[in-house]
Amino acid sequence: MKSLGCRFSLDDFGAGMSSFAYLKHLPVDFLKIDGGFVKNMADDPIDRAMVEAINSVGHITGKQTIAEFVDGERVIALLREIGVDFAQGYGVAKPRPFGPRLQMAAAAG
Repeated sequence: MKSLGCRFSLDDFGAGMSSFAYLKHLPVDFLKIDGGFVKNMADDPIDRAMVEAINSVGHITGKQTIAEFVDGERVIALLREIGVDFAQGYGVAKPRPFGPRLQMAAAAG
């Protein structure tokens, strides 16, 4: 699939910490940081440290990082400070249907 230009993401990373051992060998492009750590990181130093550690190991292994459950400017500022590459959640944008965008992409393909 990669030879066709597909890129892959490992979702909910951090939910099982034994996952760190797999990062050396998994051929994924993105590491999605579990929202359970992200949503409380502004108030919980352990959650913030987990986000920092996951981001650091992700970058060292050549992966870009995505924070899940980002719900406001305070968390966005912390993620920028830490160096997380991307964010998703209501603090960035609320989900919406693909609608015409998906139809245009399908017509173009």
